[in-house]
Order: sequence, then structure tokens, then C-alpha cells
Amino acid sequence: MRVEQLTCAIGAQLHGVNLADAINDHFLFDDIRELLLRHRVLFLRGQDFSRAEHVAFARKFGELEDHPVAGSDPDHPGLVQIYKSPDQPADRYENAWHADATWRNAPQFGAVLRCVQCPPVGGDTMWANMALAYERLPDDIKLKIEGLRARHSIEASFGAAMPIEKRHALKAQFPDAEHPVVRTHPETGEKILFVNAFTTHISNYHTPDRVRYGQDANPGASQLLSYLISQAYIPEYQVRWRWQPDSVAIWDNRATQHYAVMDYPPCHRRMERAGIVGDVPY
Repeated sequence: MRVEQLTCAIGAQLHGVNLADAINDHFLFDDIRELLLRHRVLFLRGQDFSRAEHVAFARKFGELEDHPVAGSDPDHPGLVQIYKSPDQPADRYENAWHADATWRNAPQFGAVLRCVQCPPVGGDTMWANMALAYERLPDDIKLKIEGLRARHSIEASFGAAMPIEKRHALKAQFPDAEHPVVRTHPETGEKILFVNAFTTHISNYHTPDRVRYGQDANPGASQLLSYLISQAYIPEYQVRWRWQPDSVAIWDNRATQHYAVMDYPPCHRRMERAGIVGDVPY
């Protein structure tokens, strides 16, 4: 196996590896997991494996989970089908910078995403290193956000375009989750900036030491949250991957955010993702 680092901040491409071999080769899998912790996201080309092998490899990291809104392969639970086609509405949007399923009490550990079909040009995906984003925050901001917690909502994201009854039913099924603004990585001990497009507000900002008058509360908290969310947009923290059929990305959802670039209509883009159950952030 040859490891090619792609940027100074995040991402490495693995050469000479067949992920299907790692299902039964525990030494190979352990090497891949160690590289994932080091590089945050791993990329591979030429991974012509079956859907059963896809989910079997992803399950080496942990149990898989379906998505309540995105469709899944009925024959392979946990394999979410992210299929885009030219006949979808022209005003649809693809994405925003996010970590997967932070609206869950236990957001995903990570994911294994395979390209089935992609445009000849466009449709790239970008990842950002949120450990580095926290590390490079100004010291006064680090002090300000210490101990803060924030709410994450599926209702305000996937549910926003639904009729009100369906939106409320979705929220009843998945109430807003509350997580630390800065989480600790459970394996590396690093501090991770943990707010993204699913984050609606800071929950415990309005305290006497932060707010002089009520007029302070909403702008103070919302401006701080906007600033923190914008850290994922910094190019020096990012890597960008150009898809080909049978290429794969594996990422640590605890320490990264990602963004699927919508610059490819009217084309098909078919991706299949196995999302791995995670832990409760602390």
C-alpha cells in the first residue's frame, strides 16, 4: 500500500489497496483505520466491489444506520442511495458544509462513500479539517466558546421544505440534539470545532457574564455562531476530490465537515454511502 498525502491539512489517497480484501484481512483494516485517524479522509480509485462488500467493509468500523429522509437500498440496510438526476427541480440545492447526522444524539462515526455514476466534469466533494479549524481559532474566541453548547436540527434542514405536518412529525421522531460547540475526539483526544449547517443556535449563551442586556443576547450568540460555522469555508483547511466511477472516500465524521459541490446539472450523479453509528459527543 502506498499513501499519497493530498494537502498539508487533510486527506490522503491510498494506492495498491482493494477494500474488499480488508473485510477479512484484519491487519490491512487496522492500517486503514490508523491512516483514517491521521488524515481524516481517505480516497481510493478502482474499487469495483459489490454492495454486500461495501456494507461488510463499513461494518468493520461499527454498526450502520439508515437515513430517515434519503432512500436506502432495500437489500442492504445501511446503504444510503444519494441519487441525483436531470429531472429533479432546477432550483434544488445539493448541500452545505456539514458533518453527517449531528441532529442525532449520537452523530455518525464516519462513512464509506462510493461513486456509482458521476458527471464527466463537476460534482466534486470537499472536506474540511475541523480539528485544525479549532486549533487556529484566536485565543480569545477559544476562551469565549469554552463550555458552550448548541442545538442541531433535522427539522430546520431536511424538514424545511416539507409540509408543516410532516415537518413536525419529523421533529417529533428526531428532537433537536444538543452538543458541545467544541467536542473532544474520543480516540485522539483532540478538540474539534463541532458546529455546522445543522446547528440552529447556541443553547447556553445568555448568561450574566456574556449578556449586559436582553438586546445583547440574540445578535451576540448568532454572530458568534455564524463566525464559527464559517471556519469550514477556509481553503487552507480543505481537500477537494474529483470523483470517478468506483472511487471511494472514507471519512472521520467526528473531525471533519464536507460539502458536495453542485456544479453539474443536467447530469446524473449516483453515490452510495454506508454511514457508521457514532458516539455521544463530549
